[in-house]
Amino acid sequence: MRSAKISRKTAETDIRVEIDLDGSGNYDNETGVGFFDHMLDQLARHSLIDMTIRCKGDLHIDDHHTVEDVGIALGQAIGQAMGDKKGIRRYGSCLLPMDDALVRAALDLSGRPYLVWNVELPTAKIGSFDTELVREFFQAFSTHGGITLHVDALHGINSHHIAEAAFKAVARALRDALETDPRKADAIPSTKGAL
Repeated sequence: MRSAKISRKTAETDIRVEIDLDGSGNYDNETGVGFFDHMLDQLARHSLIDMTIRCKGDLHIDDHHTVEDVGIALGQAIGQAMGDKKGIRRYGSCLLPMDDALVRAALDLSGRPYLVWNVELPTAKIGSFDTELVREFFQAFSTHGGITLHVDALHGINSHHIAEAAFKAVARALRDALETDPRKADAIPSTKGAL
C-alpha cells in the first residue's frame, strides 16, 4: 500500500496528513483557510490521491504558516508513500486550460527538490487569501517531497482561475508520474538504480 500518515506540530501549526497514492481522489481537508481548502480538494481530486488534512494554525496572525506547513507535511507524506519509487513512471506533465488561464506543470519525482515558478497572479488577494502563498505552498511541497517542479502560467487574467489551474495542472502531472509503469513495474526508473 502506497499510503502515509504525517503529524507535524510546531508553535505555529498542528497538522495531520493522511494520503493514499492509489486512491480515487477522495478528500476531506480542513485548514481553516477556505480558498486553500478548495485548492487542496482540487489537488486530491485531479491527482486521484485520497487526502485527509487537518491543520490548526495561527490564523490570528495570517495564513502563511498554515499554507507553508501544510505544504511541508504533504510533501513529506508523498515522499514517504512512494517508498523506494519502484515501478513509478517518475515524470509527469500537464497543460491545463481553465477559462482565461492556461497553466503548464512538469515534474520529476527525482528526490532532487527544485521549483521553477513562472506564475504571475494579477491581484494580491483572492477573497481574503494572499496570492503570494500559492508559490509558498508549492515551494514547501516540492522541497519536502523531493520533487523537481516547473509551473508556468502561459495565459490568464483572473487570479482565481490561474491559481486553480496551477493546482490542477500539478495534480494531473502527479497522477501521471505516480502511476505504475506496466512495462517496468519492478524497476526503479533511473540508470543509477535508486532515486
